[in-house]
Amino acid sequence: MRAITYSRFGPAADVLSLTDVPTPAPAAGEVLVRLAVSGVNPSDAKARGGARPGVTKPAFDQIIPHSDGAGVIEAVGDGVDPDRIGQRVWIWNGQWQRAFGTAAEFIALPQAQAVPLPEEVSLELGATLGIPGLTAAQTVFGGGDVAGKTLLISGGAGAVGHNAVQLAKSGGAKVISTCSPTAEARVRAAGADHVFDYADVDLAAKITEATHGAGIDRAVEVEFGANVDLLADVMVENGTIATYGSFLNMTPELPFGAYLFKALKIDITLIYILPEPARNAAIARLHDALLNGTLAPAIHQQHALEDCAKAHDTVMTPGRAGAVLLKIA
Repeated sequence: MRAITYSRFGPAADVLSLTDVPTPAPAAGEVLVRLAVSGVNPSDAKARGGARPGVTKPAFDQIIPHSDGAGVIEAVGDGVDPDRIGQRVWIWNGQWQRAFGTAAEFIALPQAQAVPLPEEVSLELGATLGIPGLTAAQTVFGGGDVAGKTLLISGGAGAVGHNAVQLAKSGGAKVISTCSPTAEARVRAAGADHVFDYADVDLAAKITEATHGAGIDRAVEVEFGANVDLLADVMVENGTIATYGSFLNMTPELPFGAYLFKALKIDITLIYILPEPARNAAIARLHDALLNGTLAPAIHQQHALEDCAKAHDTVMTPGRAGAVLLKIA
């Protein structure tokens, strides 16, 4: 089968190559999926570039990248209902702690990681539901329903943030979001009640004013380190900061006193290790929102499989408006 592989860290154009590798066979409890689309995420590009702290070489001799994707089940292993053959599915954790991910014509993986895709949902949208979709659903709803609450969603123009704005609004929350000025109209169209420039020097005051002084109940935060002081100012007592990233500052200094006297909760989400009950709840939230029309994941660009290096560069370029995909066929 055709696949994108790498065996060393480095720039995408230098280390990614289109390769012929053996088509896998599904083991017991696994399904073989003929992939139509592979989802590219910043985590994929960072892993290929060797950006993870303390990791000096790839974990496997040859890696097929990407954890997200969608396709059709081609074959099943022992113990899997053969009626699943022909089923449209989307993939999560395709390359998490495994050598071979979704940047290929086929993937074999445990059947639970191939989620039946509603017929009304395209394979392209299915390929966006893994990391960006599940992260948005978990950070918004991980503490329960949000009806009547005020949520602050940073980076509302990003793939996770844009999904989170839509999900929070559909859940009955008042939504305040930050983004660059050029993305304001797009974030408002997603459902945000108030949108502010993330670089505004008066951002804390404007957020507080938008809540009429009541504060933020739950924050969905993409850059915890950069916003650690802002969050101390704008959160309500006993509020929760659901954070899934801190790329600009991975070693933030916490203003502990301010957090202590508001009893703020920090809820860190790493979607790869989400417990099964929480993952199932997030999947249900995503499917419900897709089917009732309150979630429309944005797709920024689609590339051919052989242009995977361009896709990796695109996903790391500031200002993109949605997911980056590889078309496998």
